[in-house]
Amino acid sequence: MRPEYFFWGGMWIFPIIMITIALIVIYFIFGRGGFRTPWQGHENYYNRKMDFETALDILKKRYAKGEITEEEFERMKKTIL
Repeated sequence: MRPEYFFWGGMWIFPIIMITIALIVIYFIFGRGGFRTPWQGHENYYNRKMDFETALDILKKRYAKGEITEEEFERMKKTIL
């Protein structure tokens, strides 16, 4: 095959594939706010998992909102503790 027919025989697709792969790799390294593997995700996702409310916290919020009376609050608090 002569050199002038190199890109017409289908070999033109390989440089495009390599450029696309290089751009994807560059995006995963730098385009997401620093070096981080794709499966790590955002830091706030992990912080939200650790931030949980106890039953007593929920009970205090319900009492503060006026959903339950003081007697109900004290009874439920005694049950929880």
